[in-house]
Amino acid sequence: MNPTITCFGEILWDVLPTSKQPGGAPMNVAADLRNFGLNAQLISRVGSDDLGRELLDFLDQKDLPLDLIQTGQTHLTGVAKANISDSNEVTYKIVQPVAWDYIQLEPNLLEAVRQSDLFVYGSLAARSPQTHETLLALLAVASRKVFDVNLRAPHYERTTVEELLHQADIAKLNEHELIELSGWYGEETDLYRAMQQLRDRYQLEQLCVTLGEKGAAFLDETGFVQQAAFSVEVEDTIGSGDAFLAAFLYKTLQGESARKTLEFACATGAYVATQRGATPAFTEETIVSKVLRAEVI
Repeated sequence: MNPTITCFGEILWDVLPTSKQPGGAPMNVAADLRNFGLNAQLISRVGSDDLGRELLDFLDQKDLPLDLIQTGQTHLTGVAKANISDSNEVTYKIVQPVAWDYIQLEPNLLEAVRQSDLFVYGSLAARSPQTHETLLALLAVASRKVFDVNLRAPHYERTTVEELLHQADIAKLNEHELIELSGWYGEETDLYRAMQQLRDRYQLEQLCVTLGEKGAAFLDETGFVQQAAFSVEVEDTIGSGDAFLAAFLYKTLQGESARKTLEFACATGAYVATQRGATPAFTEETIVSKVLRAEVI
């Protein structure tokens, strides 16, 4: 039976110097999960404006169902202005308030999350009281929860991040986020010990840390695994971390080993970095042929 994964949170337009692209980590993860053939869906909210209609069209093209996407009349569709002057570290100015700050709790959302194998959420959507409240209600009925930490200053507070970590079974964050969180509990500079400290504090089943050009690391009850990065020609890194998470969840649901799962996730993140934009089309075979086999040659 094909697993169902529900992603929750922001959907927006990444506004670049010369163009705009659909974005938002939850949407990117959902689209990438669809690339792997999984039954992924998205809970979010757009405005009843042209940008909202364009996003709904985009989701439709990506074969993402629209029945969990709300359309609001009072707030505009989300926008983030991206600074890509450093191709390896894209920064954003995220407009507030927008439609996804007002995701309403509705019976169909609760039912969708109850029936999901995984519920994926981040910290950004919790910046507003309304969406934060809806998220907590959905977490209460979710069976297995994946926290994509995704800290975006100034849109988070320590208390909220800790609250969301306490809810998680699986957490994924990047190296900068791990350093920040380690600083909250007495700075731990060793990667393994920092991850162990975080996993123990929040009783996480699995913890994943992306390390940029240094690859990624994974920790669970069976041990600690590191994977080196794949050498690729970077177009832009928008969406690479989201693709990593989607691939990680895909292989985790298949019951793949930690080492193979991490290798495949790093390869998927690397492939997306070779493409323009956050959600290029690909399949498992694309990742194998373009990155994994290429690395062997």
